[in-house]
Amino acid sequence: MLDGLRQFIADVVSPAGHDDQKFDDTGYRLAATALLIHVISLDGEPSAVEKRKLHSLLESHFGLDPGTADHLIASATLVEGEAVDLYHFTSVIMRSVDDQGRLRIVEMMWELVYADGQVSEFEDNVVWRAADLLAVSSRDRIELKHRVAARQPAPVQDKSETSSDAAGAAS
Repeated sequence: MLDGLRQFIADVVSPAGHDDQKFDDTGYRLAATALLIHVISLDGEPSAVEKRKLHSLLESHFGLDPGTADHLIASATLVEGEAVDLYHFTSVIMRSVDDQGRLRIVEMMWELVYADGQVSEFEDNVVWRAADLLAVSSRDRIELKHRVAARQPAPVQDKSETSSDAAGAAS
């Protein structure tokens, strides 16, 4: 596990000669994708709907073709499985992405949370923690959550609405 994490850090610091270089020299796409995979894996194996949504987000946000998106997802899945916390991903993103880009990553996280029609406390908490590490304010995080929820075609069960939004708004 530690060897994989060391390799991830080495790839981020010096990506030359590695397959991940074609995604981005800084590795932020790999880090962002690993973060997104973490979100959809919280409640077990990602559903087909979540996997399709992840593909769609990566293809549209990063301008990838389906094959390249597959490769990025495979690489990020390996990295995510070896990570011990969110900081490894968010620190790469913080060094590489501006405020608007970080807001978009949090919005993508919400889109994946809502993809299966249910929001769990675990999902809400991970988005809250990641947003905090990405320097996205509680107000912006909650606003993005509500914006994404409003775009959903059917009512979404949100089991976390009262507990973590109230706590997040207070901080």
